Amino acid sequence: MYRISKEFHFSASHRLSHLPADHQCARLHGHNYVVVVELAAADLDANGFVRDYHELKPLKDHIDENFDHRHLDDVLEVHSTAENLARYFFDWCKARWPETVAVRVSETPKTWAEYRP
Repeated sequence: MYRISKEFHFSASHRLSHLPADHQCARLHGHNYVVVVELAAADLDANGFVRDYHELKPLKDHIDENFDHRHLDDVLEVHSTAENLARYFFDWCKARWPETVAVRVSETPKTWAEYRP
């Protein structure tokens, strides 16, 4: 199995208002997010790729237009957790690139959430 991944970055604010008031994530705060999309295929295409990295540019455009320097609670219809972001980006990518197998989202250099069906 061949696997590739590509990393994307954006900055955004959010608050998890459903948490207790004394929880730090219930307060308005922001992160420098990292999104990693992973694609896999048993065979390579005629050019020797799982998928040409250039073909993933629509994800960068989507992130830049809809997520970067936004308040995530205004963008998402679910709680703006890293787990829900990973699922959102997975679904978005899978609809465009069937080879998508996972998406990871990081809020900090030490934390990751991944959605992999």
